[in-house]
Amino acid sequence: MLPIAVTVPLFAVSLGVLARAADIGIAATIVMSATMFAGSAQFALVSILDEGGGVVAAAAAALLLNARYGAIGISVAPLFRGSRARRLVEAQLIVDESWALSARPDGSYDRRILMGAGLTLYVSWVLGTVLGVVGGSFLGDPGRLGLDAAFPALFLALLVGQLRTRRGVAAAFAGGGIALALLPFTPPGVPIVAAAAGCLIGLRR
Repeated sequence: MLPIAVTVPLFAVSLGVLARAADIGIAATIVMSATMFAGSAQFALVSILDEGGGVVAAAAAALLLNARYGAIGISVAPLFRGSRARRLVEAQLIVDESWALSARPDGSYDRRILMGAGLTLYVSWVLGTVLGVVGGSFLGDPGRLGLDAAFPALFLALLVGQLRTRRGVAAAFAGGGIALALLPFTPPGVPIVAAAAGCLIGLRR
């Protein structure tokens, strides 16, 4: 978990700086990281708002990117016990990294690793966001520092891991083609939302 925990704050700082540049309030950005805790969705939301996109498009993009947590949550649901409130709080620690690290060879999941890794990432993410959004004004223009590249770099890293099958490659090309076709004619955020239709190729049996 440690190598991941070291890099996570860097992305979180980038998010905080970009949110500040997009005129998203300090409190709103911190609360977003504390409650949303989803880097790819947060970067998408901030990017769309920064480009002048509407709140509906930004929220839709974030929801679509986080839809995968429905399936992930079902896969680890047997690990959670207690009241709904307790399960809701603990489920907040389920992210891609903690889920992947907790997987066992037999297909089951280790609850202690899931919770420990998730908590480590959560603290790193929120603290990094605070540092970025509070100190963003001292860092200057995110573009000059190259922090605006964090958004496409993050998605590129997520994409590479999905290009292991023909179906995955087809879905990626479909999504990219839809986004490129709509980019010149639609408001910011709409191409991202529409491109998610490409995932239907990945779901087809």
